[in-house]
Amino acid sequence: MIPIVTPEEMGAIDAAAPEPVEALIERAGAALARAALSMLGGGYGRRVTVLAGQGNNGADGRSAAQWLRRRGVRVALVNASDGPRTLPPAHLAIDAAYGTGLRRPYFPPPVASLPDHTRQPAPILAADIASGVNGLTGEIVGAPWVADRTVAFGALKPGGVLHPGAGHCGEFTVAPIGLDLSSARTHLITAADVSRWLPSRPVEAHKWQTASWVIAGSAAMSGAARLAASATLRGGSGYVRLSTPGLDAPGALARATVPTEAVGQPLPADHWADAVGQSSDQTRFKAMAVGPGLGRQPNTAQSVRDLAGRTTLPLVIDGDGLFALGTDAANVLADRSAPTVLTPHDGEYRVLTGEAPAPDRFAAARDLAAATGAHILLKGATTVVAAPAGAALAIVNGDARLATAGTGDVLTGLICGLLSTGVEPLKAAACAAWLHGQAATLLPAGPMAASDLLATLPQAWEAALGRDTGP
Repeated sequence: MIPIVTPEEMGAIDAAAPEPVEALIERAGAALARAALSMLGGGYGRRVTVLAGQGNNGADGRSAAQWLRRRGVRVALVNASDGPRTLPPAHLAIDAAYGTGLRRPYFPPPVASLPDHTRQPAPILAADIASGVNGLTGEIVGAPWVADRTVAFGALKPGGVLHPGAGHCGEFTVAPIGLDLSSARTHLITAADVSRWLPSRPVEAHKWQTASWVIAGSAAMSGAARLAASATLRGGSGYVRLSTPGLDAPGALARATVPTEAVGQPLPADHWADAVGQSSDQTRFKAMAVGPGLGRQPNTAQSVRDLAGRTTLPLVIDGDGLFALGTDAANVLADRSAPTVLTPHDGEYRVLTGEAPAPDRFAAARDLAAATGAHILLKGATTVVAAPAGAALAIVNGDARLATAGTGDVLTGLICGLLSTGVEPLKAAACAAWLHGQAATLLPAGPMAASDLLATLPQAWEAALGRDTGP
């Protein structure tokens, strides 16, 4: 996992470093220079402009300038505090102006184009984070450069992971410079992490060892139930029971909602939590999901609340299930002994808390997790998963096509499937989000339907394990 620390946390880490700041700056400058040479494709004959401020970020840029000159690069070093109107022409510009400390609007000068036949603007390499990006929230202050690449020193900063700041930082490299980052509470997960956390099925496995019960859908929203149930199977459940409250007429449930591999179990429209609790084989299940497409009728909401308060199974609550909890979620979930995962997008977060997530989305997810005792998966361009004790994980793969109806139902099923295999809730939610995003990136370019993800989820699983997924 790649550590993510706030500017305040990084200040404390810097202060506790056993080595002098000059040694840290020298390493940071060397890392920045290596990245610049990689982007340039060499050193001799190349021109680089370094825009350097007065703080440590500027010192990192000045150190990089010295390293680059030793490699034959023609470097123009410009002081950001001089307020230049334009910068010398260059093959590459290094943004080492202000880092995470800037609070006022920032309007950097343009880099003059080289007099060549392309006249393309110089690519930008940012030191630690693009100047003008709030290091905590990713909010943009002014009109900063959009970096092609960023070298983060020791750890990523939240503002470089959260949007819109992430879009201004480009591809990132994390350069170790000798800091102790063991105190980091937030991390970005990678395919290697997912590979370690994904379950393997034992040789003597049978379907009931990883059975899940999905309660989803309604007469008007049968697709949500199908997507969630199918994804639960893709997430590792060996047996999935699917129930749609109210579809209890003979054959009605099977015709409306049940995928080929799932088993339909009718539930009444009213007081269906009682029917679940009275089921003779409820103890055979290992996880449960509730909410996608259920509808928002008062009787449905009450049954969701009753179920959440009674079941001893690990439980994923999404969609209309979150609406049922509302701002009373903490009270409803207070007595639960098994893990709970809530999966709100911004609108559902407002339903649960009464207000939109704060710009610091890591803090927003942590606050809701602490208040409810549940693990929170806060959906967005950067997905954040937070545990009640404060650990948080970020997932950045996937693309904007996931903002499509039904994709949340697939994510719910994936989490439920992973929980049924025994993966702990923080890792189950993070793995599911990573697989979900990876499945989208494996699809051809162009519009996507949520059901398309089901076809590429096995390839996403293979990608996490580092196996060849084919063309």
